[in-house]
Amino acid sequence: MRRPFAVLALLAVLAAACGDDATPTTEAGDGFPRVIAGITLTEPPTRIISGSATHTEILFAIGAGDAVVAVDAFSDHPTAAAALPRIDAFNPSVEGFAALDPDLVIVTFDPNDLVGGLGRLDIPVLVLDAPADLEGVYRQIDEIGDITGHRSAAAALVETMRADIAAIVADLPQPVRAMTYYHELDATYFSIGSDTFLGSLYGLLGLTSIADAAGGGYPQLSAEFIVAADPDFVFLGDAACCGQTPEVVGARPGWDEMAAVSGGRVIVIDEALASRWGPRIVDLLRAVAAAVYGEGS
Repeated sequence: MRRPFAVLALLAVLAAACGDDATPTTEAGDGFPRVIAGITLTEPPTRIISGSATHTEILFAIGAGDAVVAVDAFSDHPTAAAALPRIDAFNPSVEGFAALDPDLVIVTFDPNDLVGGLGRLDIPVLVLDAPADLEGVYRQIDEIGDITGHRSAAAALVETMRADIAAIVADLPQPVRAMTYYHELDATYFSIGSDTFLGSLYGLLGLTSIADAAGGGYPQLSAEFIVAADPDFVFLGDAACCGQTPEVVGARPGWDEMAAVSGGRVIVIDEALASRWGPRIVDLLRAVAAAVYGEGS
């Protein structure tokens, strides 16, 4: 069975607020020369291939979007990125990448020895895998800003994200008890633990995953385990990919007895936001906070 992208992004990649009108402000010479995978860059790149939707969003958010010449199949934000040529980041062809004449490639992992293959053609590849926490996100944004000559814009983006996230957390009411959740990656009950990046975001909002009792990480749970755990909230990360809705969940055998289902706390999560770690983390946190604590959160 072909796994939905939510699972691919959170499993295969680990083996991952700003819009279309960012103004380019290249800071030529700042941070250069730079050495990436043994290749020296003497000036900011002008032809970038982005191998992940997260890094596409970061590039555009810091004003480097004009340098992006191709993106992965899932890069749908911002609008300008969605119109760019597509590359296969999961099964990349060295020849296909090289044909686009890039002077920098950014990917989340290194399939098919892309780093080595492009390196032999003197094309640098920056590998930035999914971070473990928000500090890792901020470091990646700074790194991309540094290597593209947009250091100040990247620092400003990080500062804004820190402030926005701090405000979201500060505005949360104090729950009378710890609240639990089940986040569904697909209809075969793959989920996330609190020890994952996405789990850490839920943790900021006072939520603990029921998957922790199954060892955390990205376990495949059973329907019986989920029903017995009786989470306070169910978050569906598989609505768009797999047609799962609160109504579908409520019709599963025994699920109508769960507090989340009977209490109307089955929440559809934007799959793109939940599988990326770019600037729109803020949007994800705001949406989950509103769903859990009310629109005023």
